[in-house]
Amino acid sequence: MKIGIVGSGFVGATAAYALIMRGIGREIVLVDLNTARAQAEADDLFHAVPFAHPLDVRAGEYADLAGCRVVILTAGVNQQPGETRLQLLERNAAVFRTVVPNVLRHAPEAVLLVATNPVDVMTHVTAHYAAGLGVPAGRVLGSGTTLDTARFRALLGRRLGVDPQHIHAYVLGEHGDSEVLAWSAVAVGGIPLAEYCRETGLDVAEADRRRIDDGVRRAAYHIIAGKKATYYGIGSALARITQAVLGDQRAILSVCTPLPEIEGVRDVTLSVPHLVGGRGIIGTLALPLDAGERAQLKASATVLREAIAAVVKP
Repeated sequence: MKIGIVGSGFVGATAAYALIMRGIGREIVLVDLNTARAQAEADDLFHAVPFAHPLDVRAGEYADLAGCRVVILTAGVNQQPGETRLQLLERNAAVFRTVVPNVLRHAPEAVLLVATNPVDVMTHVTAHYAAGLGVPAGRVLGSGTTLDTARFRALLGRRLGVDPQHIHAYVLGEHGDSEVLAWSAVAVGGIPLAEYCRETGLDVAEADRRRIDDGVRRAAYHIIAGKKATYYGIGSALARITQAVLGDQRAILSVCTPLPEIEGVRDVTLSVPHLVGGRGIIGTLALPLDAGERAQLKASATVLREAIAAVVKP
């Protein structure tokens, strides 16, 4: 099974490393305008193969994406000093106007997995360009709040002393400041959080919730302040999503994809739990949120709808 990665910077290269360490796929092709960087990363990654799982890693051109089941898009430009978010969006949309047709020209059946930030809007942009080439929206998804959800589960698991894989909790909406931690739907091993706390004598007080909320919502800011970029977490998230597609696992993941309507906001791309399989998005799940969370989700959707409207014209 062949995987393409367009963009061989920190995120693209780390996603490839995570795929190798987990033994996902049989061949990885790195494509980048900076061909020397792509070749160097491919060589370095290939040298890790003997310590992990048998697969091939190489650099290539768009034509080398032929036969890919999944193509991960991490290409894009960085925000410049004094540049607004809208200006960054417009420049990255211009990049994708070239990237998406080039990918689909050679890998017309691939699921497109977007990681370029702001990921919700860039996923919507990708789906818009892909639709013009006959690709259904369900075959375009973004990493969305998959990483935010992992952060939520990790921090709550640490507080409770439970393996995060047994914490069922989701972050919804934007991958960004307006995201929503769905506390009302949290379960531990299938047991609602409040009931679990009663049974174990533990407590997740309001102060704990605020600390966890800040740890999730501000995580990227803290990491970037310390080391300039985040890549291990998102690289691992991209590998997990790719695994769900390649294995047709029907996994429930908080990826983002275009939705016709959410909380009264129409034609918006954001994250809610989706069933993910071999052709991308199979279905969308509705969490039983409380009234406050629904209002927050609507506000998040509104923020994203306004950003999308600024770069995707009817």
